[in-house]
Amino acid sequence: MSYARRTGRFLAVATGAAILLTACASGEDKPAANESGSASSAPAAADTTVTHAFEQELNSYNGFTAEEYSSQNHIVVSNRVLQDVWGYSTEGGVRRNEEVATYEKVSDDPLTVKYTLNPKSVWSDGADLGCADVMLTWATGSGNFPDFSYISTEQWGRVELPDCKVGDKEITLKYKQPFVDWEALDVLTMPAHIVAEQGGLTVEEFVDAVKKGDKAKLKKAAEFYNKGWLFNGKMPDKKLMPSNGPFVIDSYSPGQSITLARNEKYWGEPAKAAKVVIRFIPQDEQVQALQNGETNIIEPQSNPDVVAQLGGLNGVTVKTGDQFLYDHLTFNFNKGPFKDPNLRKAFALCVPRQQIVDNLIKPQNPEAQTLDVRNVVGFQPQYADTVAFAGGDKWSTVDIEGAKKLLDGKKLKVRIGYNQPNPRRTQVVELIKASCDQAGFDIVDTGSEKFFADGGDLANTNFDVALFGWSGSALNSGWTSTYHTVDKCTPSGKGNNKGCYSNKELDKVLEQILAETDPTKTVDLVKQVEKTLWDDLMSIPLYSQPALTAWSENVQNVVPNASQASVTWNMHEWAIQ
Repeated sequence: MSYARRTGRFLAVATGAAILLTACASGEDKPAANESGSASSAPAAADTTVTHAFEQELNSYNGFTAEEYSSQNHIVVSNRVLQDVWGYSTEGGVRRNEEVATYEKVSDDPLTVKYTLNPKSVWSDGADLGCADVMLTWATGSGNFPDFSYISTEQWGRVELPDCKVGDKEITLKYKQPFVDWEALDVLTMPAHIVAEQGGLTVEEFVDAVKKGDKAKLKKAAEFYNKGWLFNGKMPDKKLMPSNGPFVIDSYSPGQSITLARNEKYWGEPAKAAKVVIRFIPQDEQVQALQNGETNIIEPQSNPDVVAQLGGLNGVTVKTGDQFLYDHLTFNFNKGPFKDPNLRKAFALCVPRQQIVDNLIKPQNPEAQTLDVRNVVGFQPQYADTVAFAGGDKWSTVDIEGAKKLLDGKKLKVRIGYNQPNPRRTQVVELIKASCDQAGFDIVDTGSEKFFADGGDLANTNFDVALFGWSGSALNSGWTSTYHTVDKCTPSGKGNNKGCYSNKELDKVLEQILAETDPTKTVDLVKQVEKTLWDDLMSIPLYSQPALTAWSENVQNVVPNASQASVTWNMHEWAIQ
């Protein structure tokens, strides 16, 4: 990562005291103060509040349903409020969370993994953490209980029913099929005792129903799991949202912020600060908010104006670098003009990918290039070989005449949807319009503040082309559902496949990837995936988003993360000196 820091007194600190969060992590993952660029020998204040800005407001405590799986929920809840046995390392790989559990592979055939939860582990309401919580994750993710909405069955659909009883802290999972990212299996997701209670069951009755496959008995529990943690303009009852991490949700101001407070029942290392406030601030207002002291930490989407503004601030630390996040254009395969492959080709020929990178990305990163595949990023060693095999370079040069020929005299209206406000994506649409309108398209900017919302344009496939980002990691299982044929093209049925793309032959390759535990073999399989995606023009990758994080220099232990975990991955270490 490149790194910059301007000396001088920060203009103002956040309103109230600064707070530091401490989440549970294994010993090797505790960053030293000097990793943040804000090293100081001064002690951190234990009862302060640290503020972080994010452009989208969370809408559910449960970010594991197909409808609510998004950054806006996970950066608040899934890092340091609801913890798992693992998390993302700063490089995007697996970081074992040994404060929660240890685990080991005890067999390769069949793949078998033994988990030992910390004997002191409890939910913040005192309920035990154990077998019932694992059984809930299996029920929601296995596909055996379709009333539960879950992001996908790619992980837990491969796992046999866990053989454990309520109260057990040792749980062994046996796989029916191998799983490429078994170390990154989501083992602990939501509190089972709350789901059972809201379903009118005891924890023992809930586990028994899961073991017996009693869908009817779990129907009410599933209804709560899917909808009971939605915010809908107000926070659910705190009693419904216990934590197994170093923070609990404390308060919520709709449209303004959500406050996390130190979990006094946490068994591991306590958070360094009393509170962390996540403020909902639009991208184009975050630099000003940092300057005014309304927030301590920002992760704005990088564009030339933002970089220039940050460069003019004193008392602010700025870090840029690489990350597993890229912007792309996804076609709607369910309805609209782009079901026709020739029209997808015509559009691809007029999208000025190089100009977009030159104008919007190179001012921050002079070495930036167009992203020519989707699931491998430029700083990974296999990127160049994957690009050469996939053949996406045929779409790297604008060919207006070629696009006109494919349009065959048609004037085609194309709605490009994205989340507003987002200055860079607005500029992307402007550049596409300037180019593609010459070929015979009529590009219409349909960006909306509700693009990502429940019932919004992305969920309802109400777009011709969707412009948004995918945030990922170095793992292989996280992205396969994006390209797998969906059961039905509905908000709850399509999961990550937002455009409802389908290729049955590609489905088989994706299944091979999920079952391949030899990382040397997955490289060639990923190449096949990328070639097929370009041949079908499922989407058009544009560029890797350069990482950009800025914070007040009196905040300690801010460490950017290249994965989808974002900078909040180590909120437990944040402190104000």
